[in-house]
Amino acid sequence: MAQTDFPFAAVIFDMDGVIVDTEKFYLDTLARLFEAEGIEVPFEDLCVTVGASYKDFKRNLVRWFELGGEHLAEEEALARYNVWEERNQPDFAALLNHGVVETIAELKRCGVRVALASSSPMSNILLVLEACGLSDAFELVTSGEQFHESKPNPEIYLHTLENLGLPAGDCCCVEDSVPGITAGKAAGLTVFAKREDRFGFTQEAADRIIDAIPDLLEAASEL
Repeated sequence: MAQTDFPFAAVIFDMDGVIVDTEKFYLDTLARLFEAEGIEVPFEDLCVTVGASYKDFKRNLVRWFELGGEHLAEEEALARYNVWEERNQPDFAALLNHGVVETIAELKRCGVRVALASSSPMSNILLVLEACGLSDAFELVTSGEQFHESKPNPEIYLHTLENLGLPAGDCCCVEDSVPGITAGKAAGLTVFAKREDRFGFTQEAADRIIDAIPDLLEAASEL
């Protein structure tokens, strides 16, 4: 692919669900936690965590523990979850989505800049990138915890664009969740959604839905 074939100067990637297929793993981990606690939380309710900000995740933990009669502060609920998560760590390298490494390499070969903007805490982002051999893959890495509100608030994308020194019209993002797609569109980006049909939400607000990350190369040129 020649450099001129790709119509965007930069691609901003989400992480969970896009770079790594972690969303289902995290949902299953949550479900097992509450099952062990004897708390019944419907799977549909757990699905609200997909693409949600870290702050929303903590608020939901409090709400779910309350279903079992426990009234915990956010940090107490998070501590309980963290103990469980520590015992159920994912193999991030095994969850790396097909073609991610090759697609990033091809974009760079074409002169396209690549960045990452994730709602996850920075510590988790760095852990995932290291496990997947992507620590040096992105020019800029931004975490939602840096802002008062993460996705669907567009601030994380606006911040990334400002740091790249590029207008939204020259860039696209790759997302999977409703909060992410909403944030990308609100920031003025062209949004590609990696197809996701396991969690009951729609991706219709995206500009284009792709089946796999390598499809971005051709799909962007077709817009």
